[in-house]
Amino acid sequence: MTKRVALAFSGGLDTTVCVSLLKEEYGYDEVVGVTVDVGQPESEFEEAKETADAHGLDIHVVDAKDEFAELCFDSVRANATYQGYPLGTALARPIIANAILDVAEEENCDAIAHGCTGKGNDQLRFEAVWRTSDLTVIAPVREMGLTREWEKQYADEKNLPVQAGNDGIWSIDTNLWSRSIEGGQLEDPSYIPPEDIYEWTDDPANASEPALVEIEFDDGYPVAVDGEEMDPADLIEHLNDLAGTFGVGRTDMMEDRMLGLKVRENYEHPAATVLLTAHEGLEQLVLTKEERDFKTQVDNQWAEKGYQGLVDAPLVKSLEGFIGETQKKVTGSVTVKLQGGQCRPVARESAYSVYSEEVASFNTKTVGDITQEDATGVAKYHGFQGRLANDVAEAVEKPELAADGGEESEE
Repeated sequence: MTKRVALAFSGGLDTTVCVSLLKEEYGYDEVVGVTVDVGQPESEFEEAKETADAHGLDIHVVDAKDEFAELCFDSVRANATYQGYPLGTALARPIIANAILDVAEEENCDAIAHGCTGKGNDQLRFEAVWRTSDLTVIAPVREMGLTREWEKQYADEKNLPVQAGNDGIWSIDTNLWSRSIEGGQLEDPSYIPPEDIYEWTDDPANASEPALVEIEFDDGYPVAVDGEEMDPADLIEHLNDLAGTFGVGRTDMMEDRMLGLKVRENYEHPAATVLLTAHEGLEQLVLTKEERDFKTQVDNQWAEKGYQGLVDAPLVKSLEGFIGETQKKVTGSVTVKLQGGQCRPVARESAYSVYSEEVASFNTKTVGDITQEDATGVAKYHGFQGRLANDVAEAVEKPELAADGGEESEE
């Protein structure tokens, strides 16, 4: 009986060596390669095909670009960032994992495999999806304790046309929402990255004159840029190109992974930065303070589950119940200014605005039927409990000072 395994195949170093290892070390007769399109550049698919041909491997290419774009827009409604950067790779992994699982089941595979190491997050994100099935899960790089240097040597011995990112220097992961660059000298936190690690963003110091861009939202979803309606994937690609010319969307950070390791990561995410900035700017206009305060907690929980690759968890569905209710009012437009690597909102409009220029203006005397004098009583009460607590503490401490000889006694 033929033993068949489905492999998450990108054509990169890790997954390329896994093809041979699954046959030589694990005894599988046939490896089914699966490449999932979540917005990678065409060159990556060409690289995957070239490497697959060298292996004699047939690969399935699954188009999940639109599905991924929709999840990215869900993350916008949740203002989802992890330790300050927009989630990209993390959100793509469940989409990729589900697509690979579908192919594995269609091809009657016995097992499903990935090329992740035992130190990263992706192993957890893939397997959280795959372990819902009865298929055996295999992780050759993790289980064999492989290093990148060993893999490079192995690929050379097998004469495989594969590189690890930029001529083998960097490890790069690209999708519609973000581009991550890691490995090599970037693993040294004191190393200053060269400008050529970036592809999506121009040097902010060389950016052109500032530009104003209007983003329109409907129920919290981005729907148009400068008056032109676009599908999610097209809108993201448009903003990646536009905002990237201003150097918008770069992150260089020390990231805390799920396994407790601290790693140095570099990211590019122009469209994500613009959309998250604009969305939050619109929420500031239409949500009450109580809604904004509570939604911050909800958003943080959504982002945490998103980072873990658990976007199908029951908690996420519950969080999205609240998020969805708030987003009914997040309809309107925000104008952002792009300049020198920065994106900031400079104008907002919505029929749901809870801002009143008349009552907030210093040129009007009253707030409806409330006079300025009415605030006097509020001002008297404001901070009262704190003042009382300080007075009580001071009264209690004075006798103690006297008992210790802190005050002179009369004779």
